[in-house]
Amino acid sequence: MSPSHFTSVDDYLASFDSVKAGTMRAIIDTILTEFPETESKIAWNVPHITLGKDYVFGLSAAKNHLTLNPWSDDVLNAFRPRLEQSFVVLKSTFQVPVDWEVDRALLADLVRARLAELDGE
Repeated sequence: MSPSHFTSVDDYLASFDSVKAGTMRAIIDTILTEFPETESKIAWNVPHITLGKDYVFGLSAAKNHLTLNPWSDDVLNAFRPRLEQSFVVLKSTFQVPVDWEVDRALLADLVRARLAELDGE
């Protein structure tokens, strides 16, 4: 059986248990509320936040964590010391618990840094 092909963020979230879906919805809603010029969409079969054609933030669910992607190695590396205090940080992503109490300030800072980077391109 092939994996599902999701046509919307809501379809993606509906495929998970309420804890994972709730945490992912809170992450997405936090970013969209703080940055109303952005929008959410499915790309590569997972949710992403975009500004026009540019990717700002991505997320996906794994069995035991959520993977968050600020779409910039420079942004991730600038926040690495802060992120490493609480999360597993990889080369281009970081992992949060599926029941993460969303850190709105952290998300806003990450997205603000990514948008500033895009503005400078």
